[in-house]
Formats: sequence, structure tokens, C-alpha cells
Amino acid sequence: MLKLDLSNITSFVPENYLTSRKDGLEQAASMIWSHTGPGGDFTGWVDLPRNYDKEEFARIQAAAKKIQQQSQVLVVIGIGGSYLGARAVIDLLCSPNYNLKKKDTPDIFFAGNGLSTDNLLELIDLIGDRDFSVNVISKSGTTTEPAIAFRIFKGLLEKKYGKEGAKDRIYATTDKARGALKGLADAEGYEEFVVPDAIGGRFSVLTAVGLLPIAAAGVDIQALMDGARRAMEELSAPGLDNPAWQYAAARNALEEGGKCVEMLAGYEPRFRFFAEWWKQLYGESEGKEGKGMLPASLEYTADLHSMGQYIQEGRRIMCETVVSFAPKGEYVIPDDPENIDGLNFLSGKPLAFVADRAMRGVMLAHVDGGVPNILIQMPVISEASVGYLIYFFEYVCGLSGHLLKINPFDQPGVEAYKSNMFALLGKPGYEEKQAELEKRI
Repeated sequence: MLKLDLSNITSFVPENYLTSRKDGLEQAASMIWSHTGPGGDFTGWVDLPRNYDKEEFARIQAAAKKIQQQSQVLVVIGIGGSYLGARAVIDLLCSPNYNLKKKDTPDIFFAGNGLSTDNLLELIDLIGDRDFSVNVISKSGTTTEPAIAFRIFKGLLEKKYGKEGAKDRIYATTDKARGALKGLADAEGYEEFVVPDAIGGRFSVLTAVGLLPIAAAGVDIQALMDGARRAMEELSAPGLDNPAWQYAAARNALEEGGKCVEMLAGYEPRFRFFAEWWKQLYGESEGKEGKGMLPASLEYTADLHSMGQYIQEGRRIMCETVVSFAPKGEYVIPDDPENIDGLNFLSGKPLAFVADRAMRGVMLAHVDGGVPNILIQMPVISEASVGYLIYFFEYVCGLSGHLLKINPFDQPGVEAYKSNMFALLGKPGYEEKQAELEKRI
């Protein structure tokens, strides 16, 4: 299903870059599949497409149908991996204009991923008098941004429907046994779904974390999971002909050669939030111990008219991964008898042909300018192809982290900002740190 083209990196990496990493890749794959090595307790995602909880999966599908029948709006409350995966899939499969389209499914709004007062007030205004439900996603229930948002939207639900009516519209995706949200959900009687212990947030899109909002948007989550399972089965085979091994080795060689920024580029506007999900996946997994490439993203061809100059002639610290999808339909460029724009040489050609030639030309120009690029070609955007691509990037991420000899499944650095934020907000227990920080701001 996935075709990987590495021809545009050959002049930037040693000839033996793949074979020289064979032992490291074998060891990395072995640790991932045996759930051992650094972070092995958080590799439940690797066989998830085969071993997922079928009973909970059926409950997710049933809850999604109930939301569709009961509500015109679903508010998804979460931050980081608790919302990026769902938004990525909904945008990619349903359109970034999903909420504007005529449909039989509810609008999907995302809240709790920031602290903007204006954004919150706008969202409340957008919901208006419409019937709505809430899916709150948090392992602990105490993460500041989603906890504040849930406090607000829970209050709005209870005001509109009463306490009993509100509980029928709240879906809690949280820890299976402990935590503030788990305790509240048990006490109030919310329908609950599980954030698995063995799967970190950035790898959780194919769990209830992502699947409930995705299903509520009308996506066939069984086909999504089937695509991921196909990827799991195909990529589990060890060997240097495995595209996941090849991509991981290429990234590792490019970083070793001085490329410290990887740009993920797509030619579909609906790919934008998939790239945002990818940035968290690789940023949190590899960005530690002074290692890892900075993950960035670009939307072509639009960004060529803003970032193109820097990519072509700026600091030579970048490499590029381009994801291309086959188009579903066809539009032929019409002829203009007056040829005012001088483009009649394109008359009668499919727009997809022009897009492909533009992509190829850009890639060659970037290579000539010192930016190696990797091309990932996918079939049409579908549940199966998106499920496959999600799993591909997750698996490569695990392999790449182990090649860097780090734990790709923890994120110790994110605690620093949280500690400072809690202290400056006056959270009990942070008094000493608060006094220290107040002197610095």
C-alpha cells in the first residue's frame, strides 16, 4: 500500500547507510515486538490492531451512533495526544471544512488544548442553543487545560439538561482504575472508555482516545483499524527490504550527517493536522538527551510562496519527507480562447498531472539546493490508507528512537514547564518554587 522512494537522499548519506544499521534495526525491532528495552512497558500500540479490546470497540461504535442521534455538536476535550490524532484523522478523511459541510453527523469541536479566553467564548457561541455532548479525554483528569475546559462544559451541560440529563451526554476516556476523572466518572455514572496503560498519549489514536470522536464524525473505524492491521502484518517482517527499516535508517543517517530539522510536507490541505500529530509523535519521542531532529511541517504548494526561499537557500540543516496521495477524482483544466494567463499549454491536462509535476520539480530543486528528500506515496485517502500510514509512522518512530539509543516512549522534559506553571498559579505544594519564580518574571 505504501511506496517509499529514497532516491533523492543518495548523495547525502554514505553508500552503506542501510546495511551498516542492520544490526541496530534488528535489535530495535526485537525490543519493540517483545515489549522490552527502554520504554518497553509502553509498546502496547505495536500489536494493537490485532489485540484491541473488541468489546470496547463495539461500545465505541454504539456510543458514536448515540451521539449522532442525540447531538448536533460533540465537544472533544483533550490536549496533545488526547486530541491531535482524532483531529488529524477527521480532517484528513472528512475535510478540514467538516463542520461547514451538510451532513448527518454532528459538528466536532476541540477544546481544552489551550488557555485562550477568546477561543473558549467563540466555541460556546458556536454551539449556541444546539444539543451537544462532551467527550473528555484525560488519563488523570487533572491536566490544567482540559480540566478547566471540562469544568466549564460540564457546567453548561448541567445547566441545559440538568444533572441527570448531562451525565447521559458525557463520555469519559480515562484510566481504567484510578485518577480524578475516573473517580468522577464512576460517581456520576458517565459512560467510560479506557486510556490503556501500555500506550502513551501520542501513540493512542487507534484506541478509544481517538476512535470515539473519529467514529462520531462518521468514519468507518473498522476499516481504519484494518488498514493499521495490514501495516502491522507487512511491517513486522524483519529485513532491509522493509520500508519502515529503510525510512528509519535514512532518517538516522541524515541526522548523523548534520540534518537536524525534518520537514513533513503534504500537498493536500487536509493533511495539515496529520502533520501536527506527526510533530508531537516525533518531537516527544526523539527530542531528548540532545538528540533527535526538530519535526516541522509544510503545506505545499502554498508554503512555497512563503518558506520556499529559505528552504532553497537558507541554512543547510534540513531534510524533507513528502507524503503524496493519489487523487480520488479528476478535473481537467479548461481552455481559454484568449489565453490571457498564458496557460493554454495546460489545457486538457488533469489538475492532478500538474500537481504531480509541481511536486517532482520542487523535490528536484530542493535536492539541488542541498535539501535531501524522501517521498512516501499512498493510494487515495481512505480509512484503510490512513490507518496504514498512522501505524507506519508509529513503528518508524519506535525504530528511530532505539537507533538513537534513547527511550522513545517517555517524555521527561514536559514536566519542567508544568512545574513552573503550577508554581506561578499558586498550586498548593509549590510555595517555595513560586517565590523563586516570581523574582524572575
